[in-house]
Amino acid sequence: MSNSYATTGARPTPRWKHFVKSNLLTFLTVLGVFGGTALGLLLKNSEIPWTEREVMYIQYPGDLFLRMLKCLIVPLLVSSITSAIGSLDLSMSKKIAFRAIVYYFTTTICAVILGIILVSTIRPGTGREVNPIAGKATTRQVLTADTLLDLIRNLFPPNIIQATMFQFRTILVAPANATGVPLTEYKITNEFTQGTNVLGLVMFSVVLGTCIGKMREKGKPLLGLFESLSEAMMIITSWVIWMSPLGVLFLVAAKLLEMASFVEVLGQLGWYFMTVMLGLFVHGFGTIAVIFFLTTRKMAYPYIGKMSQVLATAFGTGSSSATMPITIRCLDNMGIDPRVTRFVIPVGATINMDGTALYEAVAALFIAQLRNIHLTFGHIVAVSVTATAASIGAAGIPQAGLITMVMVLDTVGLPAEDVTIIIAVDWLLDRFRTTINVMCDALGTILVDSLSKKDLSGDENGRLEMAEPHELVELRPDQKE
Repeated sequence: MSNSYATTGARPTPRWKHFVKSNLLTFLTVLGVFGGTALGLLLKNSEIPWTEREVMYIQYPGDLFLRMLKCLIVPLLVSSITSAIGSLDLSMSKKIAFRAIVYYFTTTICAVILGIILVSTIRPGTGREVNPIAGKATTRQVLTADTLLDLIRNLFPPNIIQATMFQFRTILVAPANATGVPLTEYKITNEFTQGTNVLGLVMFSVVLGTCIGKMREKGKPLLGLFESLSEAMMIITSWVIWMSPLGVLFLVAAKLLEMASFVEVLGQLGWYFMTVMLGLFVHGFGTIAVIFFLTTRKMAYPYIGKMSQVLATAFGTGSSSATMPITIRCLDNMGIDPRVTRFVIPVGATINMDGTALYEAVAALFIAQLRNIHLTFGHIVAVSVTATAASIGAAGIPQAGLITMVMVLDTVGLPAEDVTIIIAVDWLLDRFRTTINVMCDALGTILVDSLSKKDLSGDENGRLEMAEPHELVELRPDQKE
């Protein structure tokens, strides 16, 4: 019997109980995914057809959970990036930002190349006929150049308050008797559409954090405000995530009820579905894992195993932005430097969309194969560049890839309406590619933290200031040496 047991009289907690207690939320969230799948299939196979209103009632708890998470995005994103950069000196901020951007750019390019290789090898669209689904997708007439220019415009919002609610986009208006008139001769107008301008908020937060860092002592009060706000958002996140098992369960169940006959859909789009799934699996557990190992000399799989709750939430919500608070909390619990986590994760959730880039490259070439359009090497390169740019511009919300898909189709010379060909399985593929996006962001944060250890070790006080209360362990007098 140990001295501590003899002194306190407390019986030590069995290991299995400690393991279950510390991973209870993860188990419940994963159980929510499987439970939602089982519930959805059970209800769908009932003899009574489900109305749209009845499906809405089933999805209602999941919608509430999603709304709670989305409510945290803006204050958490701004406070996290600003406080993380403000607590670092400028040279460290540059190094961390450079490493993160190089990692994101490398993985995105690898994802696009992998997707093109797979779709060109398997050729899922050759010799098949798939009918578009009318009225299931909203498309708009727009040039690729306009989409890219809007991407840059949104980096510099004219009103930061407006950026929390609206995004800018170009609108092309057809002239009178526009039959046969090219899009380049349409009248150029613009509008602000509902939806958070995450790119603009990230840019503003980076600039503000850099400014606070340069102000040194004068900037401490403002830095303290953002640090307190970031900590408050993480505490609220810890409350909200206990609803994740229930929310994920009802979101998955409702989506399965909305789905048409999956067997019939797979009969038409089965090879396309399997090509995308193969690409996502190889990229997530192959390409990224190899990059992670070559950079850190560590295996990625133990870290992926600790992200079960994050990945299950990403799959259930289909939104990398909504999953961001849970990802930050998970990495904090892994012991990743909070300054790295609070900078790399929000930026990654905004610009790093590996799964989306791979999916859009595969989808564009799949539709070209269906239409018997031969693509030259130049066209394939153009698809690669456009898919990469489109993935950066894709919002971290469910099925945002369909919107930027129009831009990729325009590169190949295909009509925007062809996006309706793949919409039948997009909702499910969207959840898998979001899961890969989130996993890539998390592994990228661990990679950047590993590469930045020496740079960050000289500023341990800054790490303590940014740390969450549960990360700070005060030693008792008898434990101090």
